[in-house]
Amino acid sequence: MALAEAGACRRLLLWPRVVLFGDSITEFSFQENGWGAALAERLVRKCDVVNRGLSGYNTRWAKLILPRLITKSTGAESIVAVTIFFGANDSALKDLNPKQHVPLEEYAANLKSMIQYLKSVDVTEDRIILITPPPLQESAWEKECLAKGDKLNRRNATTGEYAQACVQVARECGTDVLDLWTLMQKNQDFSSYLSDGLHLSTKGNSFLAAQLWSCLEKKLSALPSLFPYWRDVDHTNPEASLL
Repeated sequence: MALAEAGACRRLLLWPRVVLFGDSITEFSFQENGWGAALAERLVRKCDVVNRGLSGYNTRWAKLILPRLITKSTGAESIVAVTIFFGANDSALKDLNPKQHVPLEEYAANLKSMIQYLKSVDVTEDRIILITPPPLQESAWEKECLAKGDKLNRRNATTGEYAQACVQVARECGTDVLDLWTLMQKNQDFSSYLSDGLHLSTKGNSFLAAQLWSCLEKKLSALPSLFPYWRDVDHTNPEASLL
């Protein structure tokens, strides 16, 4: 009873949140050595890192579900950063993968729509980071497709067009952007960044984590650790330290 009464008279501590919104590359980011897990480790005791990755999704579907994930009534004000990481599925070739394919112009429009929605619930553009799809290693991905009885259903040059569109949207909307497609190809052989030609390897996850932290550090470096270090708690009067 005493605990319930104490809780009732004190406001719930609203933990800051970083929301990762994307496709399978985001969904898988909390696996061992994943980029999302690395980010969560860096930010432990400072904010929650929330994985909202949805394998196979494109921006057409993402645009529809974003208002079900982030609203004013579910604490949008506690969001300190949002990543929007789509394009690997949108850029699938229309003739060979019509279910996931989204035309280039619609892809750009969908990104803009999601940014506008976030702004409408008071997640300002300075807290939004767009991430382009990574490059596609065609020979490795073709093996994956052939194993499923399919033809190669993506092309790196096409993925690059979507990456360029993502960068342009960021410029027009005033958000940060991480151009993974370009950054990974600065190293001539980018295949080591990918596990199957499309998804990230351990090295690719590490690369993305480092690049993303460079974007986030200036936004999040001032966040304090929540609750005092245990040695600083007054053990004779813990209420004075913790409440």
